[in-house]
Amino acid sequence: MDYDIFSARAHEAFHAIPAPFRDGVDGLVVRPERVPHPTAVDVFTLGLCLTEAYPSDWSGPETLRSTLVLFHGSFQALCEANPDFDWDAELWETLTHELRHHLESLARDDSLEGVDYAMGEAFHRNQGDEFDPLYFRRGLEVGPGIFQVEYDFFLEVEWSAGDLDDWKVIPFAWHGTDYRIRRPLRPGDIHFVWLKGLDVGPGTLQLVLVRRMGFTERLKKRQDGLEILESEACAEPVGKTMSEKPPSG
Repeated sequence: MDYDIFSARAHEAFHAIPAPFRDGVDGLVVRPERVPHPTAVDVFTLGLCLTEAYPSDWSGPETLRSTLVLFHGSFQALCEANPDFDWDAELWETLTHELRHHLESLARDDSLEGVDYAMGEAFHRNQGDEFDPLYFRRGLEVGPGIFQVEYDFFLEVEWSAGDLDDWKVIPFAWHGTDYRIRRPLRPGDIHFVWLKGLDVGPGTLQLVLVRRMGFTERLKKRQDGLEILESEACAEPVGKTMSEKPPSG
């Protein structure tokens, strides 16, 4: 099923859902990307429910707004792997599954506070303002040390001075494949490495190097400020000869 037909059927199905169940949902967005699962092989993210809460003393459709997202490329990937793939049944199942997330959010608003905080700090970071450098930890933990904030994924790697003496490269896994990058020349205290060359769908993938600190040093850093750095690197599969160029930064 091509993108245009899929999008038309998705919107038909969305509007076929009784209006009371769509209360608080601003709409449906169909995107063309294929979104692989961060840890599971041959598993793809078919949809998302992006929910934002607004300050209020009570929770309801006026204070919780959601947008449902479907990824046509992920459906296509599953179809290619399974000749008996039922597009319409899977579309309906995914759409109603994501809608349930919205309805559950209406019932328990507190669970959204961490995600809302992470989204707010991500906005400050993108604007060049001060931000909490560990904001990604308040997003959705989709695997051990793997966090999602909207479309973006963060892989956290803790390190100490002794580690960096031994590490020439930093290994990590994504979607069932082992990769590596060259270690940044200057790691700082928290270093965001934007990873290039990987299939992440509409978002980004960042490796976050977080330096371990003792209690005394942490107190001192709280006064003096953390060294927060960013760079980018091309991820290369383990086993392939690495390029000579190290990550910038």
